[in-house]
Formats: sequence, structure tokens, C-alpha cells
Amino acid sequence: MFVGKDVPHDSARGHVSGESLYVDDLPRLANELQVGFWWSPIAHGRIRALDLEVARRVPGVVALYTHADIEGGNLFGPIFQDEPLLAPGVVSYVGQPVVVIAAETREAIELARKAIVADIEALTPIFTIDEAIAAGSFIGTRRTIRRGDADAAIAAAPHVLEGVFRSGGQDQFYLESQAAIAMPDEHGAIAVHSSTQNPTEVQDVIADVLGVPLSQVIVVAKRMGGGFGGKECQATHPATIAALVAHKTRRPARIAYTKDEDMVVTGHRHPFQNRYRVGFDDSGRIVGMWVDFHSDGGAFADLSTAIMARAMCHAENAYYIHDIDINGTVCRTNSAPNTAMRGFGGPQGVATMECIVEEIATKLGRDPFEIRRLNCYGIDDRNTTPYGAVVENNTLPRIFDELAASSDYRRRREDVLRFNLESKTRLRGIALTPVKFGISFNTTFLNQANALVNIYRDGTVQVSTGATEMGQGVNTKIAQMVADELGVDLPSVRMMITSTEKNNNTSATAASTGSDINGGAAIDACRKLRARLADCAASLLSEGEEGLAPSVESIVFREGVVFDSRRPAKTMSFGELAHAAHRQRVSLGERGYYATPLIHWDIEKFAGRPFLYYTIGAAVSEVEIDRFTGMLRVLRSDLLMDIGRSINPGIDRGQITGAFVQGMGWCTTEELRYSDAGELLTHSPTTYKIPNIQDLPEVFNVAWIDNDTNTVNVKGSKAVGEPPLLLAISVWAAVKQALTSFAGRAVVLRLPATNEEIAMRLAAIESATKS
Repeated sequence: MFVGKDVPHDSARGHVSGESLYVDDLPRLANELQVGFWWSPIAHGRIRALDLEVARRVPGVVALYTHADIEGGNLFGPIFQDEPLLAPGVVSYVGQPVVVIAAETREAIELARKAIVADIEALTPIFTIDEAIAAGSFIGTRRTIRRGDADAAIAAAPHVLEGVFRSGGQDQFYLESQAAIAMPDEHGAIAVHSSTQNPTEVQDVIADVLGVPLSQVIVVAKRMGGGFGGKECQATHPATIAALVAHKTRRPARIAYTKDEDMVVTGHRHPFQNRYRVGFDDSGRIVGMWVDFHSDGGAFADLSTAIMARAMCHAENAYYIHDIDINGTVCRTNSAPNTAMRGFGGPQGVATMECIVEEIATKLGRDPFEIRRLNCYGIDDRNTTPYGAVVENNTLPRIFDELAASSDYRRRREDVLRFNLESKTRLRGIALTPVKFGISFNTTFLNQANALVNIYRDGTVQVSTGATEMGQGVNTKIAQMVADELGVDLPSVRMMITSTEKNNNTSATAASTGSDINGGAAIDACRKLRARLADCAASLLSEGEEGLAPSVESIVFREGVVFDSRRPAKTMSFGELAHAAHRQRVSLGERGYYATPLIHWDIEKFAGRPFLYYTIGAAVSEVEIDRFTGMLRVLRSDLLMDIGRSINPGIDRGQITGAFVQGMGWCTTEELRYSDAGELLTHSPTTYKIPNIQDLPEVFNVAWIDNDTNTVNVKGSKAVGEPPLLLAISVWAAVKQALTSFAGRAVVLRLPATNEEIAMRLAAIESATKS
């Protein structure tokens, strides 16, 4: 059995040795063109004239294309088709593609960019959520989740708090920038290698833009050098631009962004600005809550409304609040369209709730952990979410209690309070925060997958699914499941490149569902194959055995050997069985299908069961702050999660630690800064600070509980891709507690709590104290 074992990532050696191939590593093709584009230099304007003549004469330039050269549709988008591939007349953000440049070299592209002359009439831009609200500039409609009467409950509460919580954006900062290679084929068809989480969407948009049927477009994705949501939809733009060039010129076309280009022209995690009003009693129990979420969606819709829906479904996080009113609106601004980012709105909703809990604790003079534990979802009652789903197999109370004990939280909190009374130069804070993260796409129809499993005559196996590998180990996990289902050795199973030719109409590898739905489809195919092979084996193994009638139920597949459990001494190898089955005209290929069961979601009422299950966890983080510089150190973090039965403990541990560190970046170091004209200033590692080795917790403990209750999912497992990121909110909460301890009152702290933000809060506290 391979499920449950620490099987190495299938590309681990290739990554370390440099042998792993990414899109731009693929050898240059004969007659290949390089592709780039000229983008809008201003945030909002009307193009009055565009002079391309000098650019066309640049040596090495083969073609320039504008929106007028598109034969099919120029608008695309996963939900609303409102984003132009090439700006048709009005530009809506700095970095918006206007002119596609096809050239023999990248140097020629740069010269052509400089030679393009544009007359653009500047229009008034919208840069902030407040400006968008004032202008009535929104994407989609305002949505509401409501249970009970929040207004009445708050009005009757002994205590009421209200405020605004602001969280910033975050760049996905994948190491491999957006890239694609398009190759023209016969009869107007086209094949595209794309660094994408969503090959089917890339296929859809290319077909629409080129005006060809979907069957004429094949999109393949071998692997990505990171994705984190940033390649769920935004890989579509460069791939389609490359396809446009290949289609027009009948030459292969390659596009690869630089890191600076990537950060400027693509969207990021959505900034949120959330107002809240909450009522609670003397014990800290929340009796009513009203929240009003506003996100910055950027210039076009992308996935913003779906991201808002998930934020709203995580607004209460781990707490039961009977009377609750959750509202969400996406703002349209003049920045690059913001998009999916690990957590997909969940972090912004959960962070707001944890901010509220911290404020309640400060108001009552209580330990925030006591407030969290008091309001925690129950097991037999108080276990229904505001949208009507039951939190089944709820391990939140257990996680809370076990982590508080294993991390020695209560003693350490007393030590922190004592330290802050005695130290004149440093501050400390400690916080324990939970997460309850729903697993499934909020959009129900996306929760499906197909797989193709082929067994060859030597007993080796090829597996094709719609899952895309971006380092998270989805292919390794699926291979483990397939090996176990067929009873073969793991090296016999080869995961194939993801292709729309073999796996059609697939969903993005996103929402932490990759292993769940694609693994489920592969298992379905394997079980069909095994049933046919068992029937063949039953006949073969009973031949010459007097009194032994063929029995499919007695056939065992184990470690590459097949035998009848009634006569285990007589065996045949899996390869021998495959060869014999082929000679008996038994099909050795099968397609599997999986549709996530039990889920349902009313998009109009915002009610139902959008998630199959919840991945649950909590973290304790302790921080130390230099009172003079605002410099932050994370002294220790303890994580405890419920991940069901782990398919691959080593990969899961890597996902948990990596997600937590990326979450720390969002909470403490990564800040997107723009000029007054809307131009991104932090577009490289020199100006945009992702966590480095010195930022990691000095003591970092990761563990998970034993839990066999998640029987609704494949192999009893739970997804780990996104949920651990939200546990890094414990670091932000610890900073807030440290500052609150210093001020003696609640401190408004935005997220990320960068060193600069902390220093400014300290200065404000000092100033208020002196005055």
C-alpha cells in the first residue's frame, strides 16, 4: 500500500538537478517568433490615435496586432465576459495590453515598444475602494447571507463594537512567470503549451478569439513553477496572445513575461475594506454580527464575484453566531484585474472575524482564546453555518483544547504579559487563532473531473487527468491512489502531461480540490479496469485446479502480483495478466469520472451546502517587536490540523509549512505600493518583500490529529493546499495583542503588519500617551 506513505514528490530529483522542464525551457522551434505587447502607460484613458508605422519598420519585427485584427470575440472572462484581450479604445489600467508585437527576437520587441506612439486622452481614474463606492463603480451585484435578526440582536446586546478592517493585496510571486508557446497545426488547428492551472479555460478563450471550434485547440500543461491561483485565469491572456500570433503568421510563437512585467500586468489577491458591527454579552458570547465586505476587483471581473462569495462563506470562521448579516460588494477600480490567490477570499473573511474577536477580548479585558473557545462551533448543536450547512465531524473543540495544551499557551501568555511589564525596549504578543475552511468550488458544476487510465501489455500504467502540477504534489498523490487500486508497484505508474485532448471540459486545479476530484476520477477508472482484469484472472488462475470454480471475489491484486486467495501459491504477475487479457480482447483502457457528492448551492439565495467538508486547524504564534524600529520577529509557531487520513504525509507537511509561510507574507511583509498615477512600484524582489529564512518562526512545530471520520472524501483525506495559509493570521493577531498591551487599549492595525506599519502604530501610541 502506498497511500499514507512518505513517497517522494515525483519531480523532486528533477527540480533539484535542473532537469525539470517548464514552458520557456522547451527547445526553440524552427521559425519560432517571440511575442510581447505594448501596454497602457496610464490607468484610465481614451485612445485617440495609435501610430505603429515606426514600430513596424523596426528590424526583426514581423507583425503588430490590435483589437481590429481579432477575427473572433475580443472579450473574455470566467464569469462575466467583460475583459478585452486587447484594449479596443479605452484603457482601464496601467499594464493593459493594447498592441501585440511579434518579432524574431526579444530585443526587437523592446525596440518596437519604444517606437509606438499613442495619443491617449486621460480620464479620471478610480484607485481606492472608497472612491469606487462614492462613484457607484461595482462589479456584479451586492450579495447577502442572512440568518435571524442581526440588527435587533446587536441593539439588545450589553456591549457593541463597530469598526473597519482593511487587508491589502498580495502578489502570487510564483517563480516561473506567465509563459506559453503556440504552434499552428493543419486545417487551422492550434496546439498550445501553457503554464496554466486551467487548460480548459485557455482552450475556451483561444477558440473564441480565433473564431474556431474548441476541437481545433489543444492546450497542454506539463507543470508550473508555482501558481497559487495566479494562473487559474490570468494565464489565459498570454496564451491567447501567443495563439493569435501563431494563427495569423502560421509560425510557432512564444511569450514569457519577466518578473517585473508579470507583477505589473497581472492581478493579485484582492484588497478588502470591511465594516463591522457586533454585539456580545459580558461573557464574550457573540449574540449578533453585521459585516459589510467591499473588495477591490480591479478593472474587470475575472473571478472577483466568486472570491467575494467565498469570503462571505468564511465571515464567521470557526464561530457559531445565530443572528448574523453578511454583505459583499466587489468594487471596480483602475488597477489590473485582481484574481485568485491561495485561499480565494477565505483569508480576508477570516482575518476580519479574528480582528473582531481581538477587539471583543480587549473590550472585556479577557484572553482572546477564551472568547474563541466560548464561541466555537458545537458538535451536536450550534453547528449550522449562516448559509445553512452543518459542520459535520467537527473537530474544532478538540483542536482548540489539544493545541492550547501542547503549546503551553496559558503559561506562555502569562510570561508574555509579564515580559511587557518589565521590558523597556521590546514587546511581545501571543495569539491562538483557528480556521474552518470549506473544500469544494462554490460554483457547483465545477466539482467534477475525468481521468483516463491505460494499462499496457507489460503491466505498466499511464494516467491522464485534468489536474495540473504546480509543485503541490497532486500527481504523486494520484499515482499512489492508482498503484493501490491496481495493486502494482508505484514505479509502474506514470502520470502523463495534462492535455485537453485527453481530458476534456476540466475544472481548474484550484480550491484545494485537485487531489479530491481528479483522484476520485482515477480511482473510478481503476476499479472498472480491475473488475475486468479480475474476471480474466479468475478464469486463468482456476485452469487445471480441480474443484476450483472461477471466483472474481477471490482475486487479489497486491504488489504487482495477482492470485486467488483460495490458492495463494499459484500466482501471475500483473504484467502477465495484462498481456493475457489483451490476447483475450479485454479492454485495458478506461475513462473514469467523479462528481463531488452531497453539495448544492443556491446562487440567488446564497444558501445550501457549497462544501463537501471542512479542513480545520489552529495555530499559536508568539512574536517580539522592537519598540524603536518596529522590527518583527516570530519567536514560535505551533500548528495543529485535522487533515483526515493523509495520502502523503511528507507532501502534506510541505504544503502546510509552505502555506503558513506564504500566509505570514500576506500578514506581515508583502505590500503592494502604487504611485499616485496607479503604477505599481513594488514589482520585483528588490521592492516587494516575500518572507525569507530570517522571517520564519524560530521554533516551528507542525502536527495533525488522527481522524478517520471524513469518509465522504477519497481515501478519507482532507485538502491541505489553502487552509494552512489562514493560520498565519495568528502572527498578525499576536502583533495586534502586543500593540494593544503597550497602548492599554484597542489598536487599529491594518494587514499586512509590516515593520513600517508597526513603527507607525508605535509612534501613534507614544504621541497619544504624551498628549
